[in-house]
Order: sequence, then C-alpha cells, then structure tokens
Amino acid sequence: MVGHLPTLRQLTFLSALAEHGSFSRAAEAAHVTQPTLSAGIKELETILGATLVERGARGAVLTPAGEAAVARARIVLTEAEDLVHVARAAGEPLSGPFRLGVIPTIAPFLLPKVLPSLRTHYPKLELFLREDLTHRLVDALKDRRLDAALIALPYDAPGIETTGVLEDEFLFAATPDHPLAQRDTLSPEMLADEQLLLLEDGHCLRDHALAVCSASRPDTNDARSDFAATSLHTLVQMVKSGLGATLLPKLAIDAGLADRLDLAIRPFDPPVAGREIGVAWRKGSAREHEARMLADAVREALKG
Repeated sequence: MVGHLPTLRQLTFLSALAEHGSFSRAAEAAHVTQPTLSAGIKELETILGATLVERGARGAVLTPAGEAAVARARIVLTEAEDLVHVARAAGEPLSGPFRLGVIPTIAPFLLPKVLPSLRTHYPKLELFLREDLTHRLVDALKDRRLDAALIALPYDAPGIETTGVLEDEFLFAATPDHPLAQRDTLSPEMLADEQLLLLEDGHCLRDHALAVCSASRPDTNDARSDFAATSLHTLVQMVKSGLGATLLPKLAIDAGLADRLDLAIRPFDPPVAGREIGVAWRKGSAREHEARMLADAVREALKG
C-alpha cells in the first residue's frame, strides 16, 4: 500500500524554492504567502521523511535529498501539465497556454507576419514567447520548459524533431562602392578573399554564413572579422559604416531591415545559398500535434 502522497501544490512550492533560492521570492512566484509556502515545504518533508531544505542566512539551500526530490517533482509536474494539454488538445487544439521559443534572427521579422494570423485562427491560444539563442531554446525543449521553438535549420540535436516552414536565402550586403556590388554575377566562391562581418559566437546564423563560405575557404576562420555584432540591426549599421560586407537573411531584408540605409543588397546566382526556418519540438512530446499545427499555421501566414 502506498502511504500519503505529496500534492502537486507541495511539489510546485519545492520547485519554486529551488528556482528562486529564498522563501520570499518562491512564495511570490507561487502567488502564496511565505508562511503558506513554508508550511507546504514542511508538510512535504514530513511525507517524504527527509529534510529537503536547509534554512540559513544565505537563504534556502537544498539538501542532497532536496535536489533529488526537485528533479522528480519537476517530472511529475510536467507530466501533470501534459495530461491537461492532451485532454485540451483532444477537444480543441492550440487553445490555452503554449510556450514558444524564437531565435533573435527570426523573431522581429517573422512574428509580425505570423501572430495576427494565429490570433485570428486560434483566438483561445495564449502564446508565451521566449527569445533566445538556439542551443538554449533546445535545452528548454528538452527540459519541457518550452512546447515548441522557431529555429534555423539544419540543427541536429538528439531528442528533437523539426519540420520546415520557410526557405530563407542569404543575400550579400555591402556599401554600393564595394567591388562585389558592381558585378553582374555573384557566387559564394567570390567571397574567398572577403573579411565578412558576422554575428557573435552562439548565433546559428553565424555558423550558417560560415558554412556558405567554407566551400571556397580552406579554413573557415579566415571568414572571421575582428568585429562581431550582437544583432542583425547592429550588423547592418556596421556594414553601412564601411567596416565590411556580410550575408543577411532575405526574411530580414523583406521585413525592412536595411531600408533607407543606402546598402547594396545582392542575391547569389543559383543554386541559392541560405537556411531553412522550422518548428522544433521534443521527441515524444504530448504537444507534437499542436507543434505541427503551429508549423502549418506559420506556412499559411507567410503565404499571405
């Protein structure tokens, strides 16, 4: 016979305490008073027969038993959330909370086109957005802190499945007097001697741009500049200032990234170099069907 079991409320308190490191901040995050949260943790310790938290001047520190309990608690809480999502999706998919991650080189250019369509077709959808670098979004998918993410493909990560929604080609960008801006034809091989401006490490767009150049460079490090931008908006300003040339995604150019900057924007000759934008989710996720529906909705919105 199984004895008295912890409640989801108690497990939520423990998870919040582990995340925030103090009873006051955890209580605020859990929307309860501090005495209520403290009492819930005490009850949980009694049920489990172990001290989970050491209370001291430095705040709340989890014991080894507490660390193990938090790991299990988060699994239980996620499974409970999945139960709600599965039941809701069976009756009305893409309704209620949905946690979507988006990388910075996509978010400001794609979301304005997609969000109005999503609100029209799924009025009960409560979309919570998180903008971050790809590797952190993938970690959040694996940890079940996100339901899906809009990322650039290809991106190989164990336990993650994807589907493409848009082919996004790269365009050459430089000042109008740049030698390559004057050519009738343009291919990635012509970038062999160029010191390209790129985004800083961690951005997948940097890796994709380097991959375009790798066919014509024995060492892709030759494509690295002494300067690196933190965003595409910074990158185009660097190009405008004459610091060098770069590759920009067509999605961003179509959204007005380089408007009124007096830059030469040139497509490459076929075959076109670029990236694919796609929706990613955790393999086996209870929300896979909704992630695929979201991908369909993004495709339809981008057609308009």
